[in-house]
Amino acid sequence: MPWGAWAQTRTPTPRQTAGPFYPIELPADDDNDLVMVKGASGIAKGEILILTGNVMDTGGRPLVRVRVEIWQCNAFGRYLHPGDTNLAPLDPNFQGHGQFATKVDGAYAFRTIKPVPYPGRTPHIHFRISGSGFAPLVTQMYVAGEPANADDGVLNEIRDERARRSVIIELGKMPGGETLTGRFDIVLRT
Repeated sequence: MPWGAWAQTRTPTPRQTAGPFYPIELPADDDNDLVMVKGASGIAKGEILILTGNVMDTGGRPLVRVRVEIWQCNAFGRYLHPGDTNLAPLDPNFQGHGQFATKVDGAYAFRTIKPVPYPGRTPHIHFRISGSGFAPLVTQMYVAGEPANADDGVLNEIRDERARRSVIIELGKMPGGETLTGRFDIVLRT
């Protein structure tokens, strides 16, 4: 039986705005660990979050060697971007942007911080997924249970309930530790 005949169709991850703070220039240290900057002596402020997921097509097939980028504000609510006029402090130990190429199973992983509110926005992390065979996807990930989710204009532009639920994730704690974990799977139309 062909793959598509029995595979469950997954809800495609909705497209959303990149916002005004996609990095103009990528940081020199641009790996998948946003809480430690090469050459800095400290660790980023905020709750550490191990964020994982898989990138797949609507049939559930993993997408390999896909570039996953994330960017977000620091624990004080400020982006590492010259256009961010928020007076909150910068965090020299927070990278602000990271990238990762998916593995053979479509998996990606980041070590970052739990997203915090930005003026006028609920906590979120921006994602950009790019690779061969599909148009780049920009979306955002949100945290379940955040009170500001109900009033966030960008989140609530997603009218389809299943699509909206697909970008809101639960966070948990790693066994025996303070580190948070979350899983955000990304589904692309290819």
